[in-house]
Amino acid sequence: MDWIRFGFFHRMNQQKKIEEDIPMAKFTAKDINDLRKSTGVGMMDCKKALTEADGDVEKAMLILREKGLATQAKKAGRVAAEGMVVAKVNDAHTVGCVVEVNSETDFVAKNEKFIEFVNKLADVIMKSDATDMESALALTTEEGTVSDMVAAAVAQIGEKISFRRFTRLTKNDNQVFGSYSHMGGRIAALVLLNGTDQEAAYEIAMHAAAMNPQYVKSSEVPTEVLEKEKSIMKEELLKEGKPADRIENILVGKVNKYYSEICLEDQIFIKAENKETVKAYAEAHGCEIVNMVRYEVGEGIEKKQENFAEEVMNQING
Repeated sequence: MDWIRFGFFHRMNQQKKIEEDIPMAKFTAKDINDLRKSTGVGMMDCKKALTEADGDVEKAMLILREKGLATQAKKAGRVAAEGMVVAKVNDAHTVGCVVEVNSETDFVAKNEKFIEFVNKLADVIMKSDATDMESALALTTEEGTVSDMVAAAVAQIGEKISFRRFTRLTKNDNQVFGSYSHMGGRIAALVLLNGTDQEAAYEIAMHAAAMNPQYVKSSEVPTEVLEKEKSIMKEELLKEGKPADRIENILVGKVNKYYSEICLEDQIFIKAENKETVKAYAEAHGCEIVNMVRYEVGEGIEKKQENFAEEVMNQING
C-alpha cells in the first residue's frame, strides 16, 4: 500500500511540476496530455518536446520520433529473443499472415502496448503487397513508415524491439485459411487448404502449432537433408549388426517414420482416435493442404543468459 501511495503522490507531484512550468510556454497541460495519449511517451518527455518545438504539436511529434530512432540505435546491440508471434486472417478471408516481433524480455512481451503493436503491424502487412523485410519496413502508414512505427515503439516501451520476419499468403475462392496462436503468442501457425471447410483448417493449424512439422509433404524435404538422415540411419544399423543385404529394406521403414515426424501430411492427427494421418483427416473433409507456416518466438536466436537482478538493473539503466 505504501508503494501505491508513493506512486500516486509521485505522479501528482510530477503533474504539478509540469503545470507550474507551463505559464511561460506556448502550450498547456492539456497539450502535453494529448501528446502523451497519441504517442504513448512519458509526460516529461512530451513537455520537453513541446518546449523544443515552441508549442507546435506536429513538430513535437517529429522530435519524439527522432528521439525514438536515437533510442533504437542505442539499443541496437542488445539481444531481443523474447517477444510475440501472431497468425491473422483479414475480415474478407482473402489474405493471411504470420508475424514475429522480438523484445528483450518476456515482461515486455506481455505488455498490452507491445501486443497492440504486433497486431497492428500484422494488419499493415496484410493490407500490403510486401514480399520481403526491405519492402515491409518501407511501407507507409498513418504513423510514417513501418520503420518509424518500430522506432516509436522502442521509445514508448523502452526496450529493443525487432520486427524479425513475416510470411504473407493469399488465397482464391476455392481455398480456406486456418490460423491458430498458442501459449499467449509463443507459437503461431497458418495453413492454407484447397477446400472450404473452415473448422478442418482451424484444427490442422492447431495441430501444426502443437506438433511442429518442418514440411507439408515428404516431396518437399530437400534431397541433401534426406540423404544425410539416411546416412545416419545406415550407420546406426551397421553398428547394431544388421545384415548388409537387409539394410536398404529396413531404411524404407525408417525413412517413412522420419517423414511421419517432420511432414505435416504424414503426422498422426493430434485428435485422431484411430491413428489417422493429417492428410487423411483433410481428405475426409474434402480438403488438401497447400501451405503451412509455423513460427515460434526466438527460434534460431542465441539468447543471452541474465539473472533477474541484472535484468532489472538493465531496465533501470536503460
